[in-house]
Amino acid sequence: MRIVVLDDYQNVASGYADWQALGAEVQFVSRPIRDTVDLVSTLASAEVVVAMRERTRFSADCLRQLPDLRLLVTTGRVNASIDLDAARAQGITVCGTESTTSATPELTWGLILSVLRSIPTEDSAVRSGGWQSTVGGDLFGHRLGVIGLGRLGTQVARVGAAFGMDVVAWSQNLDVARAADVGAHAVSKEELFATSDVLSVHYKLSERSRGLVAARELALMKPTSVLINTSRAGLVDTDALMAALHGGRIRGAGIDVYDSEPLSADHPLRSTPRTVLTPHLGYVTEDTYRIFFTQAVDDIAAWAAGEPIRQLT
Repeated sequence: MRIVVLDDYQNVASGYADWQALGAEVQFVSRPIRDTVDLVSTLASAEVVVAMRERTRFSADCLRQLPDLRLLVTTGRVNASIDLDAARAQGITVCGTESTTSATPELTWGLILSVLRSIPTEDSAVRSGGWQSTVGGDLFGHRLGVIGLGRLGTQVARVGAAFGMDVVAWSQNLDVARAADVGAHAVSKEELFATSDVLSVHYKLSERSRGLVAARELALMKPTSVLINTSRAGLVDTDALMAALHGGRIRGAGIDVYDSEPLSADHPLRSTPRTVLTPHLGYVTEDTYRIFFTQAVDDIAAWAAGEPIRQLT
């Protein structure tokens, strides 16, 4: 049995699980996959593939070109980059894993503090022989706006309350009582954008929510406010955000997700001012990887024994 583990960008997957217990040939691929041709070539003759979240797309066309593929394991229980209907039709079993729910909210707060207190800028200044050059923003007594109050948004809201912030939330179907349960006030979308000092996006991407934060919403924001996106790139209009940042219309932005990943070397976001950019680190933690890869091995072993677990197809 040939197993290919994709998207091992940090070259660490081999150390988070007992792959040798599978008694199979296991190949770890640390470079990003360029396109379908590259993917099909890389996976030639592979019976089992482990994919990291949504880093690589498995379209119907791609799956048709992988006749040997029998099991596709995705880390996490949801992967919008896999055409599950096509996999099912082709007789490919797709299984998932559990995941932590704390890693992304923790990174969210890292980005909030980094942007508000200009931590990367000041760190660079100290290392180059300089000293204080910025004046930081505050959390206590200021307003946190949470866009989407699901599992992750709820954790971000609770931390905001612990900082002494006035927490408000909005989503298209937000239950007022549920918001109150986590210490947040439900407000209109317009009020959330117009009055929040920190706005954090935690929304499910769909055709209805794509472009949820566009030029109109950014124009409502205060010039002292910051926007944080650790959810999905498609929720925020990147061009409109860059224009707002270049124009000084908002204080700054912390971004962990991008329309195309890895971000190209010449992407204009890399030179956009007042930004803190991280390379999709939301779920990249030791505890998360331990769960992902240990359960991926378990999925493969169970499938090989004829009793697949955590099936998505």
